[in-house]
Amino acid sequence: MLERLQTVEDRYEYLNEQLSDPEIANDPNKIKELSKEQAQMERTVEVYREYKEARQQLDEAKSMLEDELDAEMKDMVKSEVEELSERIENQEEELRRLLLPKDPNDDKNVIIEIRGAAGGEEAALFAADLYKMYSRYAEKQGWKAEIVESTASDLGGFREIIFMINGDSAYSKMKYENGAHRVQRVPSTESGGRVHTSTATVAVLPEAEEVEVDIHDKDIRVDTFAASGPGGQSVNTTMSAVRLTHVPTGIVASCQDGKSQIKNKEKAMTILRARVYDKFQQEAQAEYDETRKSAVGTGDRSERIRTYNFPQTRVTDHRIGLTLQKLDQILQGELDQVIEPLVMEEQAELMEKAGEA
Repeated sequence: MLERLQTVEDRYEYLNEQLSDPEIANDPNKIKELSKEQAQMERTVEVYREYKEARQQLDEAKSMLEDELDAEMKDMVKSEVEELSERIENQEEELRRLLLPKDPNDDKNVIIEIRGAAGGEEAALFAADLYKMYSRYAEKQGWKAEIVESTASDLGGFREIIFMINGDSAYSKMKYENGAHRVQRVPSTESGGRVHTSTATVAVLPEAEEVEVDIHDKDIRVDTFAASGPGGQSVNTTMSAVRLTHVPTGIVASCQDGKSQIKNKEKAMTILRARVYDKFQQEAQAEYDETRKSAVGTGDRSERIRTYNFPQTRVTDHRIGLTLQKLDQILQGELDQVIEPLVMEEQAELMEKAGEA
C-alpha cells in the first residue's frame, strides 16, 4: 500500500510542475485535464502526508520511552503513543478506502429517467414525488436540474419524466437510485381508504462525452414534430420538438421541452449519447454479472431497491436492510441519510475483496 501511495504523491507533484509550465498555461484544455486529475488525488495525498508525519512522531515518542524519564514524563509519552497509534490506525483505514478502484463515471453529470410502472395513476403521481425529491436533493447539493422531456398524467403525475442533473460528481451519489421504487399509501383516487402498492422505475445514466461513444451523423435519423401537452393537446404549431433515432441500435431520444428546435436537438443528442453509451457499457459488464450483483450501486434496474411506506412514515432500502422513520425528510430531499450508508456498504465490500485478493 505504501508503494502505491508514494506513486500517487509523486504523480501529484509532477502535475504541480506541469501546471506551472508556461506552455501548458496557454492550453486551457490541458489545464482542465491536469487540474481534474490532481483534484481527484488531492485528498489521498493530504492524508498520506499526515500519516507519514504521524508515523515519524510515533517513532520519536517510542524512542523517548527508551530514555531515562521521570514517572510523569513517561506517562505523558505513553499517552502520546496511544493517541498517535489510534490516529495512524484511522489514517490507514481511510487510505485503504481512498485507494479503492473508482467508478470512472463518478465525476459525471447524470440523466435520470423516471417512469410510472405498476399502479396506473397512483404510479404516475409517485413518479412525480420522486422527481420532486431528486430536484430538492440536487438543490441542496448545489446542482442544477433541468427537465428534458415529460409525459404528464391526467391527475398531474408523470407517466414518464426525463431530466438532467449537472453538478460536481453527481453520478457518484445518484447511481444508487437506479432500480424500482415502491410506494405504499392510500391513493388520492381511493375512496375506501385502503393502502395500495404502486411502483416507479428510476434509470440513472452517466452523461457521455463525444469521445466516449462514437455516433456518426449518417447513423442518426432526425424527425421533427410539434410539441404537445397532456392528452395530445398542441402546445405550439412550430416543429420545435425533435426525435433522434440511432439506427444501428434502434435507440430513440426526443426532446420537446424548449421552443428552439436547435436546443431541443442538442438535449436529445445528449440523451441519445448517454443511452447508447449505457447500452454498450451494460453489454461489456454482462460477463461480470456476479461482481455487479454484489456491488450495491450497480444492481439490475428491475430490482426493487426501496419502499416508501406512508402510513408508518417509513423508508426501507432493501439492498442493505436500512429502515428510517424519516419519510417526510427524505421526500424533502434529505437523501444523504440513505445514500451515505449505501456508499459505506459498497466501500466495505470492495475493501473486503481487496483484502482477499
